[in-house]
Amino acid sequence: MTNQINSKRLFFASCIALIVTAISFALRARLETVFGPEGYGLTLEEIGWAFGPAFWGFTLAMFIGGPLVDYLGIKRIIWTAFICHTLGITGTILAHDFWTLFFGTLAIGIGNGMVEASLNPMVASMFPNEKIKMLNRFHVWWPAGIVIGAIIGYLIMDKLNLNWHVYVAMLFIPLVIYGVMFFGQKIPQTERVEMGVSNKDMWKAVITPLFLLMAFLMLLTAATELGTNQRIESLLKGTGVSALLVLAFISGIMAIGRVFAGPIVAKLSTRGMLFFSAIFSFLGLIWLSYAQGYSTFIAAAVFAIGICYFWPTMIGFVSENIPESGALGLSLMGGLGFLSAAIVLPLMGKFMDMTGSGVETLRYMAILPALLIIAFGLLYITHKKKSRT
Repeated sequence: MTNQINSKRLFFASCIALIVTAISFALRARLETVFGPEGYGLTLEEIGWAFGPAFWGFTLAMFIGGPLVDYLGIKRIIWTAFICHTLGITGTILAHDFWTLFFGTLAIGIGNGMVEASLNPMVASMFPNEKIKMLNRFHVWWPAGIVIGAIIGYLIMDKLNLNWHVYVAMLFIPLVIYGVMFFGQKIPQTERVEMGVSNKDMWKAVITPLFLLMAFLMLLTAATELGTNQRIESLLKGTGVSALLVLAFISGIMAIGRVFAGPIVAKLSTRGMLFFSAIFSFLGLIWLSYAQGYSTFIAAAVFAIGICYFWPTMIGFVSENIPESGALGLSLMGGLGFLSAAIVLPLMGKFMDMTGSGVETLRYMAILPALLIIAFGLLYITHKKKSRT
């Protein structure tokens, strides 16, 4: 084992681990039709419940893994993620009904949660003076991984007409890569441990008014992004375009945007980024509900600009403004984000089962960023006033 921390290798390995998480997301978007009424016979609501563990399993892993990161160390949580990913991918390949899909999805969800629980604080610890920039660059590989997964899925299933099991099995490739990259490496301590902040102060930090406000807003930002993207196959049915290609297009724009997060946050501030993200998210959802044909891609671009910075900037905001919350604070934020998706997915499915309309569902989803415009607008204006005094 090396005695030196190789930040570049660890960061690269972290990005590959996040790619596994992202591809599993794109994969589920495609498997919705495989397991749906025309495939294995599940209703859209049942699929929502079967896919839910990817999100509340993630939440469970974040809530448990977050506090344990400081106690057990980042390395043990990383290897827990690796084991769960292995079990989840294997389980999904063997899935053939509701419960087998449910448990395969649950294992992947726990693995994904452990990735976020361990690697967000590791990145923040390795780059203490560039948190927003590097967390955004780390999270580039969420949308980039979705692009990779969506395009591979399109080629494997739609063009080459190969079995969906082949699509799932290709997840083993990035899984093995990140396992090899982390093997034998020295892993840094979390920032909270290095600062010497006590457990008592860490728990006090996550019940402050500011943290509780951001935790609530994380529910809305994540539901806007993850709920829409996860059910995009059903939401865009009837538009005349491939939903997987639209998902790849959205994710590509998000990846490019996160690469350039550094200069944008320097110009707008963290609060400004969140405020303008809410505006574009609202406009994008409304436009998507009316779009047909290739205009769907234009509407999707507006939506992509909106959701691009939500997740990493929300996490970065907490890391910058409430560092005493440590790995626990970052894990709670990520966990709540995926919990919101677990809640909204079956609700969206039930609404579509009743109305048969993705268009109406998109318009109801637009209520979430509308609320965020108000909340982030007030947060932005209040901060601007304080900075002048």
